Amino acid sequence: MALRLGDIAPDFEQDSSEGRIRFHEWLGDSWGVLFSHPADFTPVCTTELGLTAKLKDEFAKRGVKAIALSVDPVESHKEWIKDINETQNATVNFPILADGDRKVSQLYDMIHPNANETLTVRSLFVIDPKKKVRLIITYPASTGRNFNEILRVIDSLQLTDNHSVATPGNWQQGDDVVIVPSLKDEEVIKQKFPKGYKAVRPYLRMTPQPDK
Repeated sequence: MALRLGDIAPDFEQDSSEGRIRFHEWLGDSWGVLFSHPADFTPVCTTELGLTAKLKDEFAKRGVKAIALSVDPVESHKEWIKDINETQNATVNFPILADGDRKVSQLYDMIHPNANETLTVRSLFVIDPKKKVRLIITYPASTGRNFNEILRVIDSLQLTDNHSVATPGNWQQGDDVVIVPSLKDEEVIKQKFPKGYKAVRPYLRMTPQPDK
């Protein structure tokens, strides 16, 4: 059965380019981004892993660990990492799972037979510190992911968890946010949002981003 938002991310133990990984233990209290690739030594994946490596500081300041996956073996991953580092002017600084037995791919429904019977699709999962799945995005193999969007969603999720707000369409850091409809007590609202808010409609209340 496919994973849904709010499900507990399945735990697993699998080999990787950085040794054996027990997933929940490896995550600890961090957020996680688990993302799959159709295969090693493929062009789009090479650019994505280089970009992820360059974003290490951005992930770190959000308390996020990145981990990649493909169905190729560890030895192949290690050779591919050399190519990634050289061609992308980067240093891969996160593990790549070697899912040769498709164990993780099956747990996370990463193999879509109508797309390809053996290779994983370009899936991505954001997992919170409680091990809940908070975002699922699946791209076609030909389309590289927008990691700025992944960071934007993580920022939005963390704002929601910490400040009882949601983010409007095309929201970026520093833009106004929406007070969640479930928050109705005016005294609580005044305490949580001392900068005030504008009620465009009773259900649409805009307020400056609380942590800025």
